[in-house]
Amino acid sequence: MFASTLIALNFMNILLLGSGGRECALAWKLAQSKRLNKLWIAPGNAGTSLYGTNISLAETDFNGIKLFVLENDIDMIVVGPEAPLASGIVDFFSDDGLLGHVKIIGPSQYGAKLESSKNFAKEFMNRYAIPTARHQTFTKETLHKAYHFLETLNSPYVLKADGLAAGKGVVICQTLSEARGWLYEMLIGKKFGKASESVVVEEFLQGIELSVFVLTDGKHYVNLPNAKDYKRIGENDTGPNTGGMGSVSPVPFANKAFMDKVEEQIIKPTIAGIQKEKINYCGFIFFGLMNCAGNPYVIEYNVRLGDPESEAIIPRINNDLVEVFVKTAQGRLNEVTIEASDKYAVAVMLVSGGYPGEYEKGKVVKGIELVKDGVVFQAGTITNENDEIITHGGRVMAVTAMAETLEFALQRTYASAAMIKFDGMYYRRDIGKDLF
Repeated sequence: MFASTLIALNFMNILLLGSGGRECALAWKLAQSKRLNKLWIAPGNAGTSLYGTNISLAETDFNGIKLFVLENDIDMIVVGPEAPLASGIVDFFSDDGLLGHVKIIGPSQYGAKLESSKNFAKEFMNRYAIPTARHQTFTKETLHKAYHFLETLNSPYVLKADGLAAGKGVVICQTLSEARGWLYEMLIGKKFGKASESVVVEEFLQGIELSVFVLTDGKHYVNLPNAKDYKRIGENDTGPNTGGMGSVSPVPFANKAFMDKVEEQIIKPTIAGIQKEKINYCGFIFFGLMNCAGNPYVIEYNVRLGDPESEAIIPRINNDLVEVFVKTAQGRLNEVTIEASDKYAVAVMLVSGGYPGEYEKGKVVKGIELVKDGVVFQAGTITNENDEIITHGGRVMAVTAMAETLEFALQRTYASAAMIKFDGMYYRRDIGKDLF
């Protein structure tokens, strides 16, 4: 049965792409929908299998995804990570006559350039007067101009690989000589490969970071809960950057006055730009922001939900997520009001010893079943031949709990995290403490 329109569907067959904590949180939420018939996750992890059926299929194997979609009567694909979007999965489906009925939550490849190209994103912000740091983009042919531009900035210096670099393409340098050295390594030494064939150099913004999310059908949009994530491996924000060590939602300092500025100065101009440039965009927009003395500036766009922010914001959304996605695909988001819990949610990431450097896999995880006062969103996990959950990545799982106050939510989350054990397990014990 191929549906000609989502309007006629009472129950949905959904394929969710991805294998991280974000996808586990999405699977957990989608599985609660009264509109869901079947949920598959490709490739998924040990946790997503609790909410649907994992399939051994790479998220960028478009031909394999096509065959699975046709054989299993998939109505909708929800794209978790950025790689399939940057590779053009939306265009692949829209250009195939057999796949036109399948709706995808995610932007076209051109729309995904808001994340996959830092230079594209900066030029977009410039066109629509969206506040961001002063910046210029350079290649190896303009290296000496880049050195000169660095001299016009104050320390520290921010260097960003233009392309996708698995979250590792941003370097903050404290001295001019360090910045010059990194620029050389990125442009000439190809430190991040193709991703750093061009590099955005920008001024450092002083302030507090936060993450703001919207879901858009390309014309209308709805605001989702905001969050603050913690990137550094060490407590008090020390050590190297990671994919994220935890998150808190909502952000206490993001009051109505601040969020009104975000909406008027950033969100509305972004949606207007998408419309004006006729970008095919049906999905999430992540605004990585800096609160600079009460004024918001865009650090970056992402074209999907953040991780580990998802693990804090998704539990706060009370809506039926499948219903919301259907309205998004139909271009009817103006009919949706997001109902968000007033409670605080705190997510703490449990990681493998040695992460974000070298780490061992295959450690048996114990104690997940003891967590009663929160929820565990698995990320880097698989099951072994004994059906035991074992570690298979650097960021192994996020533990999330909710409460009426931030302090109580922190207590619940850390009490739950203490119940889980695996060799070498590490987690930051100061998530959210800076917000008091």
